[in-house]
Amino acid sequence: MVPKVYAGQEMAMEENENCMVSGNWKKRVHVLGERMRRIPCKAWHTTWKVGREDPRRVIHAFKVGLSLTLVSMLYLLEPLFKGIGQSAIWAVMTVVVVLEFTAGATLCKGLNRGLGTLLAGLLAFLVGYIGHASGRVCQAIIIGAAVFFIGALATYMRFIPYIKKNYDYGLVIFLLTFNLIAVSSYRVDNVLKIAHDRVYTIAIGCAVCLLMSLLVFPNWSGEDLHNSTVYKLDGLAKSIEACVNEYFYGEIEGTGNMKLSDDPIYKGYKAVLDSKSIDETLALHASWEPRHSRYCHRFPWQQYVKVGAVLRQFGYTVVALHGCLRTEIQTPRSVRAMFKDPCIRLAAEVSKVLIELSNSIRNRRHCSPEILSDHLHEALQDLNTAIKSQPRLFLGPKHRHSQATNMLKIAAEQVGQERHGKSSLSSVKTDSSALLEWKTKRVSTEQTKESERKSLRPQLSKIAITSLEFSEALPFAAFASLLVETVAKLDLVIEEVEELGRLACFKEFIPGDEVVVTCDEPRVDVFQNHLPSHGVD
Repeated sequence: MVPKVYAGQEMAMEENENCMVSGNWKKRVHVLGERMRRIPCKAWHTTWKVGREDPRRVIHAFKVGLSLTLVSMLYLLEPLFKGIGQSAIWAVMTVVVVLEFTAGATLCKGLNRGLGTLLAGLLAFLVGYIGHASGRVCQAIIIGAAVFFIGALATYMRFIPYIKKNYDYGLVIFLLTFNLIAVSSYRVDNVLKIAHDRVYTIAIGCAVCLLMSLLVFPNWSGEDLHNSTVYKLDGLAKSIEACVNEYFYGEIEGTGNMKLSDDPIYKGYKAVLDSKSIDETLALHASWEPRHSRYCHRFPWQQYVKVGAVLRQFGYTVVALHGCLRTEIQTPRSVRAMFKDPCIRLAAEVSKVLIELSNSIRNRRHCSPEILSDHLHEALQDLNTAIKSQPRLFLGPKHRHSQATNMLKIAAEQVGQERHGKSSLSSVKTDSSALLEWKTKRVSTEQTKESERKSLRPQLSKIAITSLEFSEALPFAAFASLLVETVAKLDLVIEEVEELGRLACFKEFIPGDEVVVTCDEPRVDVFQNHLPSHGVD
């Protein structure tokens, strides 16, 4: 009887397991079907978003497609193919590799590729001619020696900073072309035709790329660098004002539940911190571009790099200011309220100066002579007066037992609850001897578990910090000093922007000619338009 009962139970359990497995499979198939159904909509949304962020991307895609179509005619049209032959494929490869988003990047790669190919073809022809006149055996020796010395010399030259910065791609193309032609000349007699066809087709490809970049809806690296500088100034202005407003009005939490990427303050200064390589790349490409402005002034690309450098130094102070909002020890809201008005006023004046600098660069005009107005100095003076009016917060009396007692009591209760569960401490010493007692207990319990010691350390450090007489005002003192530091670094930013206006021949400032520009967020980071290079063909 018992075995039958067990057998029935086992069969019921197996049926239940089979039902659960089939239910899980149905659920998984349903989830997979929902995901597959959302793929077309998600793909269309992403495609539309990329084009809407910067319509120049759509134009660039059509330019690349049109360029590839033009050079493919060398292969598709019979008369052209008979004149060029299989070497027409080099024109197609040149368009794929050389045509970049901006005119400066295309000029840099196109001229490097053309010059490298031309020099390599001439040198390979010279080596092949000398080797052919010296006999079959000597020809192999001469070609081998030339490949060794030219390869070693070209590779070593790539380490020279100036060449590495401006002509690295040209040297790689030179090395590749020289080895292809020089080594092929040992087995092929018509080496001159090989060199001629490759140079000819690459020149066609480079010409198509340059015409498309310079004449058909050109995108200038200099303009991207200019707009990037404007965006960074606007972002810093937003970050400072938002940081001070959150410090006095927002809910400050030391744990920082919000993701850093979603923080509006972080978004404001992130572009500044990540701008070094972006600025240098855009400045390098801008140095290759012709003078295309209305007045044909030389683009001061190097000064834009200097402005970016001082903005990064300014941004580090904003990062430290933002860090004050995420510290574990915070000044009570009642104490912060005493200094709210002067701090908010000072941040507003700093933000106002940054926006004025941004507008001057955006509109290509000099800054207002009164950019550092009396309002900024008055705000600094008000903050200084407010701090001096509360000396007890920063210097503190010798005995402030009541507040230190509450802090120690709370910290001790937290540690007791962690170590003894529901049990509570019957009595807690609230003077400086409490610290000594905690240290004594810690020494006596060295044989306890490592996890308990780890949980005890941060609590003891908090007790030690909060027992300081000036601990309430100490976080605000750091915040206020960093806010004043932004004013000190503002002078360096103004000097570099004024020098930029002088070199770029900005128009003079006319009183009453100020243009009010809203500080809108740009559609996309300009460097996202620069596609990475995956090597040479």
